[in-house]
Amino acid sequence: MRGLGSRHDGEDDGPGDGPACGTHAAASTTALAGLVAVGLLLAGCSTGGTGSRDEGAARADDVTPTAPAASPSSSAGMQSAKRVDPIALLKSDPKIGERLKGDLKPCVADAYPVDTSYGNLTGGASPDVVVNVMTCGDAVGIGTYVYREENKEYKNVFMTEDAAVYATIDRGDLIVTRQVYAKGDPVAYPSGEDVITYRWAGNKFTQHDWVHNDYSRAVGDGGIDGSAPAPSGG
Repeated sequence: MRGLGSRHDGEDDGPGDGPACGTHAAASTTALAGLVAVGLLLAGCSTGGTGSRDEGAARADDVTPTAPAASPSSSAGMQSAKRVDPIALLKSDPKIGERLKGDLKPCVADAYPVDTSYGNLTGGASPDVVVNVMTCGDAVGIGTYVYREENKEYKNVFMTEDAAVYATIDRGDLIVTRQVYAKGDPVAYPSGEDVITYRWAGNKFTQHDWVHNDYSRAVGDGGIDGSAPAPSGG
């Protein structure tokens, strides 16, 4: 800047001013380089407004592959239920009396009043079989039987032939329900029920829980006896 001040004082720019001109050239070159650097910096900044999108698509070899999630097998932990003939099973059972076997007849055509359930009750290699025998007319249970496969043969390991009895399988437990009838109760309206839970222990079923339920006797318009309600006084 000192050279610029001396020129304003009227000094001649003759040959003796060579060093001053060199200084001016160096300064101009430095200033030009600075402007170029600033321009490049501004040009670089102008392309950064859109963030990661300015960098272009990621290279294929930079992407870490993600392993597909393993889908659970639909058959994991499941046993196939080998179907049995419940009628043949009952009629060949030496523990069942001949009277019940004789009464075990089809209700219509070849349709027997028998329900069959399969499930794990005794921890065997094959599913256990629960057979409920009912009456044709009212579908009231008259016998429940549980069979366990041993040495490729089914063995009777539980049975009850009480009136109005029915058994189901619930998460490894045998649930036996008995309808309780008081004197005069119609078949469709028992007074209550007993619900008994059995579990397999060792080589037999043992009682684990018992629940009794009393049903409401307010059945129909006039109570369980069907009598008409008394007229209100007027």
